[in-house]
Amino acid sequence: MNEACQRYCRYLETLTPEVLDRLGEFVTEDVRFKDPFNDTRGVDDMARVFRHMFANVDDIRFTVNRAFSDSNRCLIAWRFEGILGNEPWTFDGTSVLRFAPDGRVQEHVDRWDAAQAFYERLPIIGWLLRRIRVHLAVR
Repeated sequence: MNEACQRYCRYLETLTPEVLDRLGEFVTEDVRFKDPFNDTRGVDDMARVFRHMFANVDDIRFTVNRAFSDSNRCLIAWRFEGILGNEPWTFDGTSVLRFAPDGRVQEHVDRWDAAQAFYERLPIIGWLLRRIRVHLAVR
């Protein structure tokens, strides 16, 4: 894993509301951040996504399990853990990172299963999605 990727992964693994104001040290001013719910541009909008996460999820822990990189790209496999609605919330995902020449992240695209990790936790729609998943599974 290259040095820029290592540096960013360390920041993500220690991310708290208290260090969120340092985000601009790790991402470019025009960074693109995309996940299953957001597609934003700019460090301020990315910080807003993280602030929203911290406001709604307790005891957040982000762990990078593996990382692979070349000159300006990095793929990381990670686990997210937290408490959502007084229930444990854990899921795995990946991020594709693209770095600017100065070593800061220019693009951060997260991939994770929002249906299983989030929507299936909702009262009515969750029941329906779980039933669909069981029905579509190979038996």
